Amino acid sequence: MAHIAIERVDALKNGDLHDLCDAANDAITVGGGFGWVDPPSRDVMERYWKGVLVVPERILFVARLDGVIAGSAQLVKPPRNNEAQGHAATLTTAFVAPWARSHGLARLLTQAVEEEARAAGFRVLNLDVRETQTAAIALYETLGFKRWGTHPFYALVKGDRLAGHFYSKDLGPNTPQDGTPP
Repeated sequence: MAHIAIERVDALKNGDLHDLCDAANDAITVGGGFGWVDPPSRDVMERYWKGVLVVPERILFVARLDGVIAGSAQLVKPPRNNEAQGHAATLTTAFVAPWARSHGLARLLTQAVEEEARAAGFRVLNLDVRETQTAAIALYETLGFKRWGTHPFYALVKGDRLAGHFYSKDLGPNTPQDGTPP
């Protein structure tokens, strides 16, 4: 039986950075990139992940399969100067390497981000996803995220226009059952 762990990460050891870059590279290669269409060079990828860790508004979660980092997701807090939207955080950069899929890692990563957002007092969790990410879309909808919009020209991938879907999930304790604002 595979050993699965989801961790909030504040620092990456060299082996972890290597695993994270490899997993991201594999996900990007099969079309599960988080903005990248083709994997960037290794130094760019390493700088990206190191940069994530120094941004105070970003919280990095990793999924491990048998001790190896196989995926990640980030919770992004809103900028401090945005009072009107200070109640809403964003789930972004979520992926699982192809070799680690079908173990429930994406679900566990999403739930970890959601739990962190709720614990931090956020009332809404937002995300967006390419229309081609059908497994992710199904997962998010199963977890209670509601699609509120579609951008028909969300991404350009190898010359093809792709739509993107926008989702939100109400995390707040003071939300009426009928969906009207509190």
